[in-house]
Amino acid sequence: MKKIIFIFLAYLMIMTPFFSCSHTGEGNAASNSSGKMEYAENLFMEEHEGYTLVTVRNPWDTLKNLARYVIVPRDTKLPDSLPAGTLIRTPVEKALIYSSVHSGLISSLGAVEAIGGVCNASYVTDSLLKARIEAGETADCGADMTPDIERIIKLHPQIVMRSPFESGTHYAKIEQLGIPTVECADYMENSALAQAEWMKFYGLLFGRRDEAYRRFDSIASRYQELKGKAASAPQRPKILLDNIYGQSWSVPGGKSTMGRLIEDAGGTNPFARYDRSGGVPLSPEKVLVEAGDADIWLLRYFQQNDKTLPELSRDASVNSQFKAFKTGEVYGCNTSSIPFFDETPFRPDLLLEDMVMILHPGLLPGATPRYFKKMEK
Repeated sequence: MKKIIFIFLAYLMIMTPFFSCSHTGEGNAASNSSGKMEYAENLFMEEHEGYTLVTVRNPWDTLKNLARYVIVPRDTKLPDSLPAGTLIRTPVEKALIYSSVHSGLISSLGAVEAIGGVCNASYVTDSLLKARIEAGETADCGADMTPDIERIIKLHPQIVMRSPFESGTHYAKIEQLGIPTVECADYMENSALAQAEWMKFYGLLFGRRDEAYRRFDSIASRYQELKGKAASAPQRPKILLDNIYGQSWSVPGGKSTMGRLIEDAGGTNPFARYDRSGGVPLSPEKVLVEAGDADIWLLRYFQQNDKTLPELSRDASVNSQFKAFKTGEVYGCNTSSIPFFDETPFRPDLLLEDMVMILHPGLLPGATPRYFKKMEK
């Protein structure tokens, strides 16, 4: 096997100049407004004659770029002059995708056959992709943190789609293979529509650009319509989110995606004063002090059977002290059977619709929640 890996790496050293230009992770952040997206702040797409230049800004250091891609259609001749960046010929015909969030999106855009391999196959919920994995048509490449390198070498994907981390140490082995890597930093955006807009980039990669643009426009329109209806509601109930994990409770900061979703749904985030784009870890006692009077509790959890209020009380003594618990206004989403995390990053309109229904009963007559349901006593 060592001999095979050596031969493969030697092959990549020879072939890399043909499919990859220099990486620009340390370059200056994109400033050309012509490539600016409508909502996304860390993604820029500029159309040029013969190619599209895609720049991913570093979310942790916005004065720098995380990556730069030169996208050229596979059926056209390479332009004589191209800017620096990783060259990707499209449509991509074989990809390794780390996250079920992204593989589910690509499948829904009609390019499931281009998903050559996935990591964390047990978390895949998309029916078409699950069937391909079971049939051996899509390779199970192991866990995202410890991928099966031998299987990836055998697969020989044209790109690897992964979610970047600030430390950048999790993917060292993959990077040694020299396969072009697409940094899926959509999760670092600060609003639901900003994250969802990344589907335009992913659609471009798989030859589904027009479909991705149409879909996003429809999602954004529905999201704004729901937001407008919620804004007309006479009350803005206070919302508590999730539960204790380990020794702390992660609550949505004022600039976080979930924090902004609460506001867009016509609710009040009791932790909006924390000027953070992500979660804020607090002690359960601190959460009780700041959100003990929350009107509604939205709880995401993962277990075989649906959680009940008595079980929630047994989970931690502090839980039964919240107003929402006492009034029975606790709504649970069991992510073991409901594809919440696979769907909502690129369908925030569906999540917002759920939240508007719960926060403002009667505002959307005839609609039923997709993700959350009232927890039984």
